[in-house]
Amino acid sequence: MGKPIKKVLKILSPKLDIIFKLLFGTEGSIEILTDFLLAVLNLTPDEYDEITISNPFLLQEYKGDKLGILDVKIKLKSGKVLNIEIQVDPMPFMESRIVFYVSKLITEQIGESDQYDKIKRVISIIITDHTLIKQSEKFHHQFGLYDIEINVKLTDILEIHTLEILKARKLFDNNESQNPQLLDWMKFLDAKTEEELNVLAQKSPVMKKAAMRLLELSADEKARQLYEARLKEQRDSYAREKGAASQMQIGIAKNLLKRNRPINEIIEDTGLTFAEIEALQKGL
Repeated sequence: MGKPIKKVLKILSPKLDIIFKLLFGTEGSIEILTDFLLAVLNLTPDEYDEITISNPFLLQEYKGDKLGILDVKIKLKSGKVLNIEIQVDPMPFMESRIVFYVSKLITEQIGESDQYDKIKRVISIIITDHTLIKQSEKFHHQFGLYDIEINVKLTDILEIHTLEILKARKLFDNNESQNPQLLDWMKFLDAKTEEELNVLAQKSPVMKKAAMRLLELSADEKARQLYEARLKEQRDSYAREKGAASQMQIGIAKNLLKRNRPINEIIEDTGLTFAEIEALQKGL
C-alpha cells in the first residue's frame, strides 16, 4: 500500500511556477512529466523514451536571492523541443508573449551558417488560471500554422497548446471530458487540500507519486520560503507591468480624446472604463 501521505498545514499551490518546476522539471520527475505530456500532446509513447530537461531545478542547489523566469524546457528523443510555462494571473499582451517565446525557441536552434533543416519542431504548453481564449469554452486548445480559410497546415514546426484551469474547473464535478487523464492533471494543478490529493492519488501510481511529492514540498521549510519569495516577486512584477500597461492605455485614450473620438470607441480600444475616460477628458 505504501507509506501514508503525511499531513501538512497548507498545500503549496502547483500553479506557482517554482512549485510547478520542482514537480515537473527536476531530474527525479521524468515519470510525472511524461504522464502529463502524454495527456496533453498527440505524440507516440516512444517519443518519451529519452527526455532531457534543460537546467533541471534542484531545491538543495538553489543559492540565488532573486528568481528569474521559471519554465520547464525539454528535449525529446526525436530532437523536438518542448516548453511548459504556467501563468496564474493575466498579463498584458499575453498572446504576443507566447508567440515571441516560441519564436525564440525556433531561432536559437541555428546560427548564421546553419541550414534551416536543422530546426526541430517546437511545442509550447501554456497553462493559465484565467481566461485566455475568450472565443471558446474548451479548456485545451492546440494552435499551429494553418490556412485560415481551408484549414490546411503550412508546417508543424510550431505548435502551441493552451490549458485553462479556470475552464477545466467547471468539469471537475461531473468529469465530462474526452480526455479524463488531462482533466485529472488539471485537478492536480488546482488542488488546495490534502483530501483532494488523496482522491487523485487513487487514480494511478504516477498521480500518487505526484501527490506525495507535492506534500513533501509543502512540508519542506526551504520550499515554503522559496514559495513565499516567488509569490512576492510575482505580485511586484504584475503590479509594475499592469501600471506600465495602464499608462500606455491612458496615453492612447488622451490622444483619441484630443481627436474627438466617441467615448464608446475609446473604451473599446483601451479597455478603460467610462468613468476613467471621463476623468481624463476633464483634465485635458
